[in-house]
Amino acid sequence: MTDLAHLAVPGTEIALRVTPKASRNAIVAAEDGLRAYVTVAPEDGKANAAVAKLLAKALGVAKTRLTLVRGQTARDKVFRLD
Repeated sequence: MTDLAHLAVPGTEIALRVTPKASRNAIVAAEDGLRAYVTVAPEDGKANAAVAKLLAKALGVAKTRLTLVRGQTARDKVFRLD
């Protein structure tokens, strides 16, 4: 998994593209930005919760410090670190 501790600055907005129902949970730094792969299906916010948990782990912060700003139902999401 990618270490994103250098992005753990309060107020930072982190954009990523999410792929649900993947074979494994991972965050990968691609040429076009960050990509998150989660194994859960995108129903009832389960994928969003899984992405927040994965992103918090990669940043080294508590998941309660992350807020989903844009992309509640889209593949492209923006999280803000509070």
